[in-house]
Amino acid sequence: MKYIGAHVSSSGGLEKAVFRAFQLNATAFSFFTKNQLQWSASPLNAINIDNFKKACIKYNFFFEKILPHSSYLINLGHPDNDLLKKSRIAFIQEIKRCDDLGLYYLNFHPGSHLNKISETDCLLRISESINIALEKTNNITAVIENTAGQGTNVGYCFEHLYEIINQVDDKSRIGVCLDTCHLFSSGYDLRTKENCQNTFNKFFNLIGLKYLKGLHLNDSKRDFNSRVDRHENLGLGYIGTLVFEWIIKNKSFSNIPMILETSNSLMWAEEISWLKSLQSKDNIVL
Repeated sequence: MKYIGAHVSSSGGLEKAVFRAFQLNATAFSFFTKNQLQWSASPLNAINIDNFKKACIKYNFFFEKILPHSSYLINLGHPDNDLLKKSRIAFIQEIKRCDDLGLYYLNFHPGSHLNKISETDCLLRISESINIALEKTNNITAVIENTAGQGTNVGYCFEHLYEIINQVDDKSRIGVCLDTCHLFSSGYDLRTKENCQNTFNKFFNLIGLKYLKGLHLNDSKRDFNSRVDRHENLGLGYIGTLVFEWIIKNKSFSNIPMILETSNSLMWAEEISWLKSLQSKDNIVL
């Protein structure tokens, strides 16, 4: 089965995010457990936690099909040691929030070198940051999201993701979320069945299917290999619809959360309905 949803707002309380996902007829969702543009947040209290868990049960969301996203401020590869420490503290706090909520994952962007250190050193810092965070927390799997390669971001190629994972000590608590817009923008073509097959085979051969914990389904406002991260609604951008049909019909992507982050949220219910309609018995097997 495919679990499909969108990144919904948690404004007004975390349980509101659950209800908003339910309104979309989603079976998965993503959200921020705190304000993504602030470093700190008030600790979750028993009422916050209980309300969220009860909402998930009420609206039939499995905790392992929810893919919360960390703050955009966090840079686990930051070249400045003080700001790196600040990012690491914030990352640990977010992992603990997810654990308190009974979740399984925390999705995060790996980091940026800011032209002050090499990509290799940045990747090593990210792995070290993950090791520190996993050592100080429990249960939650840290899910690295590939990037579009915009600016000085690392993580735009499978080799980067491999290097990060390779240096993580506890590989049972590390995973990857692949964003289709980011793939396309960073040079992985997805516009034909052959290109889809080639792109994902590269990921499976280098990193492995067992590490794939989620997908972000987004079209792109910018053309192939642009290195610009601009999401578009499905079928309205440069990628087209083929890859999304290919993913939904592919058995390899069953039982992981698939999250829309497309630009017009008013289209989410329609997009979710369309993606669900693509499920059939004649599934592709990689």
